[in-house]
Amino acid sequence: MERHEHPSATRVSRAVRYLIALFIIVSLNFLVPRLMPGDPLMNLVGEEAFYGSGGALEELRTELGLDQPMVVQYGRYMVDVVTGDWGYSYLYLRPVANAIASHLGWTLLLILPAVVLAAAIAAILGGIAAWYRGSRIDAGLTGVFLMAYSMPHYWLAMLALFVFSFHLGWFPLGKVTSGGLSGLPYVLDVGWHMLLPLSVVTVFKAAYDFLIVRSSVVSILGEDYILMAQAKGLSRMAVLFKHALRNAMAPLLTVTAVQFGMVFSGTLLIEVVFSWPGMGTLVYDAIGARDYPLLQAAFLIVAVCVLAANFAADMLYPKLDPRTR
Repeated sequence: MERHEHPSATRVSRAVRYLIALFIIVSLNFLVPRLMPGDPLMNLVGEEAFYGSGGALEELRTELGLDQPMVVQYGRYMVDVVTGDWGYSYLYLRPVANAIASHLGWTLLLILPAVVLAAAIAAILGGIAAWYRGSRIDAGLTGVFLMAYSMPHYWLAMLALFVFSFHLGWFPLGKVTSGGLSGLPYVLDVGWHMLLPLSVVTVFKAAYDFLIVRSSVVSILGEDYILMAQAKGLSRMAVLFKHALRNAMAPLLTVTAVQFGMVFSGTLLIEVVFSWPGMGTLVYDAIGARDYPLLQAAFLIVAVCVLAANFAADMLYPKLDPRTR
């Protein structure tokens, strides 16, 4: 006799799996820098200071807890992660948590609207292309999105910056604001600076989403309930948007969650091109300055954001597709 888990038990088991994954990610974030060859203090203070500091280097080693056994360091690290004490950024001269908090918001300001806009564009155009599959509309839309998908996102960002900012002068060359503004003018100025990078991220995400939606709708159009809806005399748009697209949203949600890591990393490179003060600029500057405490915390935040997106999709998927419950 087939056994079915209670929905609440299923949710708990999924939550436990994600907590285990989070524990592994945090542990790897601790181990990887310490397993790299060389002395971590040399990476931190530089080669000249490392060999010329004398006793001051040992004091710094003790202060950072690097003279303790690995197990003790790991315990202190886990406590610091939970309490939000992620160290001190030598690049920004402030706690790492404060540096990340001031940059993460700008990255999310690009990613979240881009994900929503990309899903909406892909759902509408992907559904239309699937409905008219084999036609010029289908060929044109598929060709455009395939071309956009094949372009490296950073190259697309540089192309957009060259054409619309440098050549046409429609948008600023970078940064997040012109400065010296407040209130509504400041909000509008940020929106003006944001429009071009947001468009690039949206196109970057929508290109793949379109292909997923089109493929899903094409497979759904042959289902019995679609044929029944057509037999009832429903209009084409009603069948497409009320029946076909609704069932195609579950794969799109899953792809969005799985792709969140790629969107996040792609956005980081786009931020560097547009000098957008988000996590991409922070990581880029931290690599140049060899600010390892900041890099370690930044990679942890990116991993947690990706894990959270996948967890949210895992919880929402059964609501969109009852067959998976």
